[in-house]
Amino acid sequence: MPYVNIKITREGATPAQKAELIRGVTDLLVKVLNKNPATTVVVIDEVAMEDWGIGGMPVTEYRKQAAARKT
Repeated sequence: MPYVNIKITREGATPAQKAELIRGVTDLLVKVLNKNPATTVVVIDEVAMEDWGIGGMPVTEYRKQAAARKT
């Protein structure tokens, strides 16, 4: 029984987007590993922005620096 945990920042993913993620991950496990979709579990956790960090800094600061590098 595969168990997949997707963590995303809490930025307003819609129920339809989450359903698409669940379908897509399930389909991928069926296609690649021949897993039974009836026993495949997908959980989506939304994490508050202040609880997410990349490169040693909060994600909001990381994104600001990344955007500044693009300009």
